[in-house]
Amino acid sequence: MPAATKRKPAAKTRRKPSGPLDVLIAGAGYVGLAAAAAIAHAAPHLSIRIVDPAPEGVWKKDGRASAIAAAAIRMLEELGCWDKILPDAEAIREMIVTDSRTGDPVRPVFLTFDGEVAPGEPFAHMVPNVTMNGALREKCEACGVTISQGVGVSGFSEEAPGAPLTVTLSDGEELKTRLLVAADGARSALRALAGIKTVHWDYGQMGIVATIAHERPHEGRAEEHFLPAGPFAILPLKGNRSSIVWSETAANAERLLKADDFTFDFELEKRFGLKLGEIHVEGQKRAYPLGLTLARDFVKPRFALIGDAAHGIHPIAGQGLNLGFKDAAALAETIVEADRLGLDIGALDVLQRYERWRRFDTWQMGVTTDVLNRLFSNDFTPLRAVRDIGLGLVDRMPGLKGFFIGQAAGLSGPAPRLLRGEPI
Repeated sequence: MPAATKRKPAAKTRRKPSGPLDVLIAGAGYVGLAAAAAIAHAAPHLSIRIVDPAPEGVWKKDGRASAIAAAAIRMLEELGCWDKILPDAEAIREMIVTDSRTGDPVRPVFLTFDGEVAPGEPFAHMVPNVTMNGALREKCEACGVTISQGVGVSGFSEEAPGAPLTVTLSDGEELKTRLLVAADGARSALRALAGIKTVHWDYGQMGIVATIAHERPHEGRAEEHFLPAGPFAILPLKGNRSSIVWSETAANAERLLKADDFTFDFELEKRFGLKLGEIHVEGQKRAYPLGLTLARDFVKPRFALIGDAAHGIHPIAGQGLNLGFKDAAALAETIVEADRLGLDIGALDVLQRYERWRRFDTWQMGVTTDVLNRLFSNDFTPLRAVRDIGLGLVDRMPGLKGFFIGQAAGLSGPAPRLLRGEPI
């Protein structure tokens, strides 16, 4: 692994390394926190630290919400976090899929899904990000995990084969760790420092995210409207509120975000409709570019990628965060089992088990979301006819619909123990 450091301000003084950590995680988002909590829960003797360059408390200002699949909820239950999250969570009890143009007066429903994977177990819940982050932080702190805000990783190197990594932090501190985990997002700086290449292409779309207040209750129904510019998803939140994920061409998205409230609300109403009564945006509107990013390698000696640092996919299937939770559960299981066998948790042969476990699943999901986005984000009439017939056929095949619900719930394929609701 190449050595890499960044120039530090002259006023900073380098501090001597302390004793080696077992695991250092860069990134205090949900995936990084979940990985730390899962490892600490199963192996409390391992020393774990999280560093994140964001200022202290900034996570409390996140007004967004995320769809958490049933498998991820089983993990959160096993970690003792779900009871703290549940009061603010809204179950998705039903989902409908339409395919139309923005100006169509009627949007025929081509596909419907019942929201349960088992009696009393919805396939997903919508959870406010601040609630989920707070519960995971509380779990980490209870397990003795140190969380350092306002400081990131500026460089790291392996001084000798088999030796711990020497990691330089942005405040000048140097430390050693047996394993460095990059959970620093789709534009991961640590991935670049490790010399890991990616496959990437841009969709020319942006995802607009906002919370919408409405007059009438949503009854737990989620909606996915396939429109020519991209999918428009409506996801239920607590009370008469919903979260939207609005995929739009980059040029239109930028225009809408710069427009006055009347213009934005007019365009929103054309897509959202008035079935839930009067609507208005609650809080801040955000947008982010949409693309596909897949890391060519997930691991190097003493180094592992998880979450968006390993894979960034289109939100069309709502699986980005849940793929990250799978990474966290798989990496935790790999580390804990290696530690119990007396193996080096940062050795390449140990980490390659995690890579083999997760790479095919993430590449498969990346390709699937790419195909779906290209198939539905257009207004080509013959293709529209074919896909609508296909949606209608799926709607009449309960077995196939059950398969898709299982996929959305994260319950298909060889899952880590935590995602099956079992301890590591």
